[in-house]
Amino acid sequence: MSSTINNRRNFLKLATTAAAASFAGVARAAAKEPLFKISLAEWSLNKGMLKRPGAEPLEHLDFAKIARGLGIDGVEYVNQMFFDKAEDKTYLGEMKTRQEGEGVKGLLIMCDREGNLGDPDEVKRKKTVENHLKWLDAAAFLGCHSIRVNAASDAKLSADEQQKLAADGLHQLCVEGDKRDLFVVVENHGGLSSNGKWLTAVMKSADHARVGILPDFGNFYTNRDAGELYNPYLGLREFMPWVKQAMSAKAYDWDTGAGKFYTEDRREGREMTLDYERLIGIVVKSGYKGYIGIEYEGQKHSEVDGIKRTKQALDELALMLS
Repeated sequence: MSSTINNRRNFLKLATTAAAASFAGVARAAAKEPLFKISLAEWSLNKGMLKRPGAEPLEHLDFAKIARGLGIDGVEYVNQMFFDKAEDKTYLGEMKTRQEGEGVKGLLIMCDREGNLGDPDEVKRKKTVENHLKWLDAAAFLGCHSIRVNAASDAKLSADEQQKLAADGLHQLCVEGDKRDLFVVVENHGGLSSNGKWLTAVMKSADHARVGILPDFGNFYTNRDAGELYNPYLGLREFMPWVKQAMSAKAYDWDTGAGKFYTEDRREGREMTLDYERLIGIVVKSGYKGYIGIEYEGQKHSEVDGIKRTKQALDELALMLS
C-alpha cells in the first residue's frame, strides 16, 4: 500500500511539474513580442475607393471594417479618399468612431496633392507647409502617429539644391508636427526621393527629431522612363535608421513562378521583381518592431485577394524569421 501511495505521489508530482513547465512555455510564447505587426494601406483598395471601372465600389468610411475583416488591426489612410473632409469634425468623428468600434488603430495619413515641400519659391514652400497643417490636425484627432509626405522640389535644379529646399520645407512642417506630437515621414516616391543616399541626406539636413522615412519596397525607380532603378535592398538598408513606426510593403502579382516569396510587377515599363524574404530579413535585422503596411498594386488578383496573399506571405515570414 505504501509503495502504491508513493508511486501515486510521484506521478502527481511529475504531472504537476509537467503542467507547470507547459504553462510556463505557453506564457513565454504568449509574452514573446511578434517580429512585426501588419497594417493595411488604403491605397491597396484605391480602385474600389475611387470607383474605378471594373472594381467593386467601396466607401472610405468602411475602411476600418474592411481591415478588421481581413484580420488587420492597423490602418493607413490616404488623404485623396477624403480630401474635402480634412476639417470636417463630424466626418472625422465618424471615422474615429468606426476605428474604435472595429478595434482598429489609425496609424497615419498619406498626404498628396498639397504642393511641393521643396518648392524653390519661398512663398509657395510656406504655403505647402500650411496646406499640410489640416492633415496634421486630422491625424492627431484620429490618434495617428504620423503624416506621410513627399520631398518634391524642382527637377531642373541640382540634386544638392533640391536637397536643401526639401529639407527646409520638411523642417518647417516638423516644427508643426512636434506641437501635435506627430512624426512627418517621407516616402520614396520617384525621382531623387527614390535615391537612398539623397533622401537620407535630406533627413540629416532637415535636422529635426520628428522627421523620418516611410520606405516603400517598390518605389525605387528614380527615372521610370529611362529605366533607372535604385537597388531596393540597398535603399531599404539605408532607410531603416530613419524609420519611425511605419513602412509600406508594396506588393504586386504573387505566384508567378518566380518563387514563393517573390512578388512581381509585370506591367510593361514598370517591371520589378521583389524578394520579400530578403526585404523582411533586412527589416527584422534592423530591430524594427512596428507596423508593416500592406500596399497591394497587383493586376493578377482582386484587391482583397491581393491583400490576403500579401498578408499570408508576411505571416509566414514572421514565423520563419522568429
